[in-house]
Amino acid sequence: MRFPLILAALGCAACWGQAPTGCKPNPLNIPEAKYPCIFPDGRAMFRVNASNAQTVRVSLGGLNLTKGPDNIWSGATAQPLVEGFHYYNLAIDGASVADPSTHTYFGSGWQNSGIEIPAPDQEFYQPKDVPRGRVSEQWYFSTVTQKWRRCFVYTPPGYDGGKAKYPVLYLLHGWGEDETGWYTQGHVDYIMDNLIAEKKAKPMIVVMDNLNAVKPGESATTFAARGLVPDASDHPAPPPAARGGAGGPGRGAAGAGAPGAGGRGMMGNSAFSDMMLTDLIPMIEKTYRALPGRENRAMAGLSMGGMQTHTTTMAHLDKFAYIGLLSGGSIAMSEIKDPVEFKKQVKLAFFSNGSVENGAASKANAEDLKKAGIHAVFYESPRTAHEWLTWRRSLHEFAPLLFK
Repeated sequence: MRFPLILAALGCAACWGQAPTGCKPNPLNIPEAKYPCIFPDGRAMFRVNASNAQTVRVSLGGLNLTKGPDNIWSGATAQPLVEGFHYYNLAIDGASVADPSTHTYFGSGWQNSGIEIPAPDQEFYQPKDVPRGRVSEQWYFSTVTQKWRRCFVYTPPGYDGGKAKYPVLYLLHGWGEDETGWYTQGHVDYIMDNLIAEKKAKPMIVVMDNLNAVKPGESATTFAARGLVPDASDHPAPPPAARGGAGGPGRGAAGAGAPGAGGRGMMGNSAFSDMMLTDLIPMIEKTYRALPGRENRAMAGLSMGGMQTHTTTMAHLDKFAYIGLLSGGSIAMSEIKDPVEFKKQVKLAFFSNGSVENGAASKANAEDLKKAGIHAVFYESPRTAHEWLTWRRSLHEFAPLLFK
């Protein structure tokens, strides 16, 4: 029983004392917590009560905290953090723990703390006084995996109590994350509510499932071997212990090793594709007022979710008319066996990257597709890398292009 008591002490300590002038509490802090706090220039200050510890370290930028005369460890990053969402954790005498002063978010395979550095365009993913949709938890049994599965479903404003049917966007997370990612880290509901209120996007249902699917008799080892990682000959796989986020100091990455090129080395999880077509889509179209048919379905994903989207859609172009690969590669002309038929089936191929990522191949592939008369769009998020602000902005650009 001692460990929970220690965490409680750590959490309370984060609330003690006034933050330095101009250092505003992190928006992701628990109620009443003053630390971490964020300076106007983007630097962050952390404060932790671990009086018996010998070392305390913050994963963001490898920040070593200093113990003060009050036995409280504190310190500020020397450089501003990149705008947007960042995972981080504390290392107290070498033990990695979440900071109890903040809410936690599932990323890099475990529950991380989170810090949000304000972005100049953050209004589009903030709650506003507009009609609100709803995100609900939906359980269903998969005949493919022989297990109960959970997805989250966004229904647009006006859905409750209405009779209208809606098109559906199936939206996937990245490596080390789960079906909660787009809702908690991505703010999908705020983004969609605001776009719909501004009449920039068509009202739609958004389904967020977990791309990890294993058939009976398969282990996690065979699951990985089957290909839910990039081909190492092309792009390095995500590090197995990338806690605190990959992508370098101050980067809130969801998964390292995301491909920049289209097609080459991209392998997806066939079990998920089978499960999606056999179980998920039929369940959604039975349970919700969802419009059936290819022209009413879109699929998109970030990073590894983009690779899964690539695998699923390219093998089933008769099921999806809209494809979105967000920091998840692109589609090369060499992959398209029949450009004329592809043009008829795919109404949009959308590729995006952060400006700090290598999006040259995705941009070039989009241009090649456009030359062939295929509706392709490339978007580059300014000042961001492989991180959630890139993907929030990507969704903000992608959603208005759907179901036109």
